[in-house]
Amino acid sequence: MKTAILSLLTLLLTAGATFVNLETHTLKGKVVDEAGPLIGVSIAVKGTSQGCVTDVNGEFSIQTAKRCETLTFSYTGYQQQEVAKVCEGDFVEVKMVSGQVLEEVVITALGMDKAKRSAGRAEMKVADASMPSGIAPGMYYDADDYPNFNTEDYDRINENRFFKAVETPLSTFSIDVDAASYSNLRRFIQNGQVPPADAVRIEEMVNYFDYDYPAPAPNDERPFNVNATKFQCPWNARHELVVIGLQGKKMDTESLPPSNLVFLIDVSGSMQDMNKLPLVKSSMKLLVDQLRPQDRVAMVVYAGAAGLVLPSTSGQGKQKIREAIDNLEAGGSTAGAAGIKLAYQTARENFAKEGNNRVIICTDGDFNVGTSSDGELVQLIENERESGVFLTVLGYGMGNYKDNKMQKLADAGNGNHYYIDNINEGKKVLVNEFGGTLFTIAKDVKIQIEFNPAYVQGYRLIGYENRLLNKEDFNDDKKDAGELGSGHRVTALYEVIPTGIESPFLGSVDPLKYQNSNPAKPVKNGEAANIKLRYKTPDGHQSQLIETPISAQENKRVPDEAYFAAAVAEFGMLLRNSEFKGTATYGHAAKLAKAHMGKDENGYRAELLRMIETMESLAGPLTTGK
Repeated sequence: MKTAILSLLTLLLTAGATFVNLETHTLKGKVVDEAGPLIGVSIAVKGTSQGCVTDVNGEFSIQTAKRCETLTFSYTGYQQQEVAKVCEGDFVEVKMVSGQVLEEVVITALGMDKAKRSAGRAEMKVADASMPSGIAPGMYYDADDYPNFNTEDYDRINENRFFKAVETPLSTFSIDVDAASYSNLRRFIQNGQVPPADAVRIEEMVNYFDYDYPAPAPNDERPFNVNATKFQCPWNARHELVVIGLQGKKMDTESLPPSNLVFLIDVSGSMQDMNKLPLVKSSMKLLVDQLRPQDRVAMVVYAGAAGLVLPSTSGQGKQKIREAIDNLEAGGSTAGAAGIKLAYQTARENFAKEGNNRVIICTDGDFNVGTSSDGELVQLIENERESGVFLTVLGYGMGNYKDNKMQKLADAGNGNHYYIDNINEGKKVLVNEFGGTLFTIAKDVKIQIEFNPAYVQGYRLIGYENRLLNKEDFNDDKKDAGELGSGHRVTALYEVIPTGIESPFLGSVDPLKYQNSNPAKPVKNGEAANIKLRYKTPDGHQSQLIETPISAQENKRVPDEAYFAAAVAEFGMLLRNSEFKGTATYGHAAKLAKAHMGKDENGYRAELLRMIETMESLAGPLTTGK
């Protein structure tokens, strides 16, 4: 009997001890910078494997074994911070300071800076974006074990040159609302790297930002408004800059048509890193919060094979959708084509008439099983788009990111392309710009500018190299072009050489033998150029035409928006080391952007200024402009 009582007491004491050990405490707080709350900051309990990230309000809550702990705060582009004795019941506010300290070796897409590398086999501390899979920032690894881990792909960009207006008066291109290049460049720069020149698409840098262009009147049947500004070129005082802006109609979320969305999620082994599938899941949850009861969501995953993991579900079933997201895990090879076919099939089976039907691909683009060549995948997407299902491509990750493949898929699928480098960008694309990202108001939008040689000697389109069209394509309704979303803006810049200005950018050829070398006398009517646009309604097949002239006179009042767009373009030309950059410097670009910052509700423009200043310090005194 005594033995039984002792055994019972021992059991109770053990249970009590276990109960005490299971007691948890909740530590709370908020992380900010100069612009406001920071989303996705990594928080760790020092000396443990416990951690969390900040939410959309920059706030965090973490369960700990002790009432007080030391917490560390890490975020790309900011100095790591450590806060001692954060206790339950407190609400700490941590202010992050921009400027990441890079140690040992900076690994770039173009190679490694070996300034601090010791002789022989080098042990290196990772401080950049293009690290081997499984190696985290701050960890040491043997560089010789990872000789070729960076396999990112970018298509070659042949920069647009100047054309003589008298010989080539027409400039024709498709609009582009993609913004992937800008956020990808941000990833490089915040990690202390100079981006590869072919990763720099200037039109996507410019179009990343909001511009306060006049919107169409409520009773205007046209889906967008067009305006133009002409002023002295900031990097070449003898030239002029023409900024053309399109502003799409913005629809209230509640008045948007119902959505039939199919997420196509890459869960292959290459998506295991924290900035891939885990970030995909966090981004998707932000979008789920925006769904209305009339919206529907399905989820298709692909690795070695493709499968439907969530049948089309009403927006009312948010918890069911979140649970399906939580269950996603990465592993296996990447059969992208099989997933694409199943996703489009699912979208067709749940097609919403007069609604928004869209496949959203979340991937690093590293397809390696089945149909995987660019040509075959593009053909597959082109065939599928005839069903009326649009496409959004969300790119994730680094080291093996296939930017070129993403671009081709989005262009072929009546779609748009974004690069999600952090949860802030996920919020921008899927929450702040929800309507523009997912709801098309005009498709196959083309622009054709006719320059008047009476006032314009030469011109150059800045960017849009992969969107150029033949002049005959403008009137060809079978020719695919870009889409414009609800509330979206499109900005295009032309550098113009006025008549009478000597320029090294305009060459000459011998007189023609079989044609009259004396062109007709140009018309002096006060117009430097004429803008023509063609577009179709989302379900239309016949294009409609809009025309507006550009005055030969420079604008007396140049809005901040035009100057800011010019500053972004100047920054882009410096990143590309453009032969047309003239007197451009990082210092001048920063000064121009700062002087014409305008509205900056979300801090995106202030972030650009920090990026320019970072590049200024990386590039050295030759390009500072100081």
